Amino acid sequence: MKREIIQTLDGSTTIQLTEWNECYHSKHGAIQEAQHVFMKNGLSLFQNQEIAILEIGFGTGLNAFITLLESIKMNQTIDYVGVEAYPISAAEVLKMNYVEELEAKLESSTFEKIHECSWEEKVMLNDSFSITKRKQFFQDIEDENRFDLIYFDAFGYRVQPELWSTEVFRKMYNALKTNGILVTYAARGVVKRSMIEVGFTVEKLAGPPGKREMFRARKL
Repeated sequence: MKREIIQTLDGSTTIQLTEWNECYHSKHGAIQEAQHVFMKNGLSLFQNQEIAILEIGFGTGLNAFITLLESIKMNQTIDYVGVEAYPISAAEVLKMNYVEELEAKLESSTFEKIHECSWEEKVMLNDSFSITKRKQFFQDIEDENRFDLIYFDAFGYRVQPELWSTEVFRKMYNALKTNGILVTYAARGVVKRSMIEVGFTVEKLAGPPGKREMFRARKL
C-alpha cells in the first residue's frame, strides 16, 4: 500500500495511506489531536502518579513522545507499552517533524531512541519513563488488570472495522485495572455499543480540531 508523508493543518507531519485515504493522525493537526484526545482527556487525570499505559497503534511514536514530555511536567512515573503490528520504517521516522514542532530539541535523542530501541524489550528513556514496544496484532493482546490508561489509536472504523469489534474491546477491558480509562478519537455509535457490551461506562466529550466528539470509557 502506497504511503506518503503529509503535513497536517497544525504544521506537524503524519503518514497517509493513499489507497485508503487514511492517516496515522488527524489531517486537522497530528499534535493537536494527540494533545486533546490522549493528554488532556487521558494522561492529565493521573497527575503525580505512577501509572501503566497501553497504546493501541504505536505508529509514528508521537503519542509516546508527547506522553514523555508531559509526564515530566505532571510528575508522573510511566510504564509505557506500545502495540504495533506493522512498524514504520527508519526513513519515515526521519521525516517526522515532531521534535521541531513540539520545541523539544533537548529531547531529540529521546525521540530517536524511542524508534531505535529493540522490540519486545523494556527500555528506560529516563529515570521515570520506561517503554516496551510490542510487535503484535491487537486481537492477540492477553494482558489482564495491568494498565491504568489505554490510548486507543487504531486506524478508523471506516477502513478497519475489525479493530473496533466487541472482541477487541473485551481485551481492552480485561487489560485495564479497576477504574482504568480508555480514550479514543472515535465517536461512532457502533463503537460505543461495543464498549458498553463488554462493561465500559462511556462518556462523550468534545473532540479535537476537525471532530465534534470523542469517547472516554471507564472500567468500574
